[in-house]
Parts: sequence; C-alpha cells; structure tokens
Amino acid sequence: MFRLAVQEVLPRDLCFRTMARAVGRTKLLNVETMNPNVRVMEYAVRGKVPLEAMKIKQELEQGSTKYPFKKILFANIGDCHAMGQKPITFVRQVLAAGVLSELMSKDLFPSDVTERARTVLQSAGGQSLGSYTDSRGLHVVRKHVAEFLEKRDGYPADMESIYLINGASEGIKQIMKLAIQRDRKVGFLLPIPQYPLYTACIAENNADVVPYYLDEANNWAISVDTLRKSIEEGRKHCEPAMMICINPGNPTGQLLNEENMREIIQFCHKEQLVLLADEVYQENVYKEGAKFVSFKKVLRSMGEEYEHFQLVSFNSISKGYLGECGLRGGYMELIGFDSAMMAQIYKMSSAMLCSTSAGQMVTDVLVNPPRPGEASHETFQKERGAVLSALRRKAKLVTEGFNAVPGVHCNEVQGAMYAFPRINIPEAARADAEANNMQLDEYYCLMFLRETGVCVVPGSGFRQIPGTWHFRTTILPPEDDIKSLLQRFAQFHTNFVQRYTS
Repeated sequence: MFRLAVQEVLPRDLCFRTMARAVGRTKLLNVETMNPNVRVMEYAVRGKVPLEAMKIKQELEQGSTKYPFKKILFANIGDCHAMGQKPITFVRQVLAAGVLSELMSKDLFPSDVTERARTVLQSAGGQSLGSYTDSRGLHVVRKHVAEFLEKRDGYPADMESIYLINGASEGIKQIMKLAIQRDRKVGFLLPIPQYPLYTACIAENNADVVPYYLDEANNWAISVDTLRKSIEEGRKHCEPAMMICINPGNPTGQLLNEENMREIIQFCHKEQLVLLADEVYQENVYKEGAKFVSFKKVLRSMGEEYEHFQLVSFNSISKGYLGECGLRGGYMELIGFDSAMMAQIYKMSSAMLCSTSAGQMVTDVLVNPPRPGEASHETFQKERGAVLSALRRKAKLVTEGFNAVPGVHCNEVQGAMYAFPRINIPEAARADAEANNMQLDEYYCLMFLRETGVCVVPGSGFRQIPGTWHFRTTILPPEDDIKSLLQRFAQFHTNFVQRYTS
C-alpha cells in the first residue's frame, strides 16, 4: 500500500530514495542508484583475471606454497617500467632539474639537461612546475610539438591546434564526448578487437559501438567493404559520428600501410565521420623495412578535396621508448576544426584546468630529444636504441613461440607492445567456464594463471569474431621472462587440450 501510494505521486528516482529512507537505508549512493552508464562499463585489462593475479600475488608474498610457482608474471598491461624497462636518463634528469630547480646550480647535470629544464620553466608561471599552465599546455612545449610534427610529416603544424594532455586516454575521452547528443544516440566506429578504453568511454556516455572487424587472415588489415557494412548496420540504431583507428594496433600489433590509410580517409570523408587516430605506438615498429606513417601525412598528400577533413591524432609519453605511464603526458593535434569549434574545445579543456606540468615537461623531451653534438646525445641514443632493439627481438620471439604450439596461431607482431594469438579451445571446457560464470577464453586464461603464474587478458575483453578465441599478452617483460612465458604456455596449452579431449 505504501509503495503504491508513493509511486503514484513521486518520480521514480525520488520514489526509490524515499523508500530507501523508509526501510532504514543510509547509503543514498549505491550500485542501484549510481549512474547506470558507469555501472555497465568494463575494462578487461584490469578485469577478473588480473584481479585474481593480484590476489595470488598477495598470498605468495604472505608465504603461501599452494601454487606451483613462486611469483606472478604480469603480462596483462602495457606498463613499461613495471615490467622492468629502465627510465631514459635524460628524461629523469630534465624532470629532476625541473622539479627542484636549485639542482641546476650545483653542476650535477649535462648542459643540455639544464638548457631544456630552464626553457620549459621560463614558460611556466613563477618559473615553477607547481603552477597552472594554459589549458592547452605550456606555450614552448606546444611550439616544440608543432616543430616535431612538421619534421615528422613534412607539412606545417599549427601550435594553436595542439593540446597537451594527461596521456592519450584523457584526450580521446574529451574528443569523443564532443559528439554526444541529448536527443539522439551517437555511434563510434570501433575496430574489433579493440582497446577497452573505447568501449568503456562509449558506455559511460550512453553511446553505441559500431564495430568493424579487422581481417585476421590479412594480418589485421581494415577492409573498406567491412567498414561499409558496419556503418549501414550501425545507422539502424544510431547516428555514427566518429571512427577510431589504432595504428600501430592494440591489441593486434599490426601496422597499416599508406594505401589502407588513404582508403580509410576516403571512407570517412564520404560518410562524414571525424577520424580519431590513436598513434601512441608510433615509435614501436618492428616489421622489417617498415616505418610509421601518420594519418596526417597521408591526409595532407590527398589534395584540396580533403582540406576541411576533420582529424584528431594522439601521442603519449607512456609508450614508445619512454614508457613513462605514471607521469601522464602527451599531446593531441586537431585538424579541420573551425574557430568556433576550437573555442568550444578550449572551453571544455579550461574546465579541467590543465594537464600535469611534469607530464608536459616529459612531452617536451619526447618531441625535443638531445640533438647531435649535445652532451647527452650519445647516451640518449644508446638507451633509446637498447629499448627498441629489445622490443624488436621480443616481438619476433613471441610470434615464433606461439606459432610453434599446435592449435595456436599468431600474426606477426609488426608494432606496438602486444601479441594477440588465436587459440583453439576444446568445446568440452565450456561447461566448466559457464559453471564459473565466465566466457570460454576467460576461463582458459584463469586456468593459465592458476597453473603457471602467468597473467594475460582474455580476447573477449577486447571483443573478437564470435566463435574465435584469443588472449592478449604484452611483449614488455625481460627476454628471459618472455622465454619462460612461452615455455609455460606451450606446456599449459598441451595439458589443457588433453584434459578436455581425453
């Protein structure tokens, strides 16, 4: 009776809160009353299997001996330094000088370190990294980003169209948010497999995923025919506004060729889509004879017809050879947006004040590294080369290692920091997976963790063609750990298949 009376006179949300008080609840914000868009968000990279890995790690640290291994090998996330990669000396010296500027008077650093630190500090309020910056970022760093882009692509870059951001993830979320509408459902063309940040952001904004499947048989290429079919299907339930392209690919490790990139731009132009180019792995190219080419460079070569084409590209200090994930820094370049729209983007950024000044300083090093003849150049080149050479060796190692296991296929890791092998999982394992309320590949990865101590991410967390199963592993651990991972995997997979086929 009470419930009916309240429901008749009160809106649903208020009704719920009133009833909650009536029955003595004190938690007004809970999983029932919270934003439903946040509740449905998922981020597989830190999902069930990694959480289980953290639990086992704690047990091992407390002396548990119930597992057949002594430590967890985390291969689930692209956290370079956590995997053992050493920081680049020049980066840390510039950062130290910037944070504690008194050190520059003590003759502790090479001359180019103090020059870089002073240049950035002179652009900061009070010559301190503790002050707010322009919402777009420090003037001098944006200037250096523009110079870097001009040198990289051979085309002019406007520093007024460059924003410094707290890693590419933040910038991507900001730009995606611009497309959201109140009166209609907006869609985002998203590569499948995809990086879970995107589906999480789309869910958070109550938008729709318009999936386009990468062609695994063609080394994860993007087919224009597939794009056409995807957008036709997407328009049945939403209004597609943007297309996301990750190059080099995460989790798939492919490198797009220029012809494929040109086709993607033509498709977006015809279908009136803004193109978001996630290019954070541009330094991570391993394919023999290949090199990274930006979407901007391809776009600028396509003539006046594409003069007003809208492209936003992203780069980050978290990947490449720096691997400074925790410092949160990077930039985005906006192309083809008019002054009125740029004013709106500035307003949105202003509401977030600014990106971290420490991250901005490291971004300056990313785009303005030691030059030939400067004091730090030789050491910098040696350290940079060591990081990228090791990644190149490990990319080859995992490709060959996975392909040596019967029932497993792995496309060549051409770039980025991951492998995404396809695995044949016996259908007989499905009953055990369902008993644990898990997808088949999630159960497989959980057993891989519990039996070997290796933590990878199930392919279902990245989405995949129905009926296929994968997992993502990073190639970041030290080479000996990569070899151990491959050995443990080969034995585990053989045992798992035998267990469910005998």
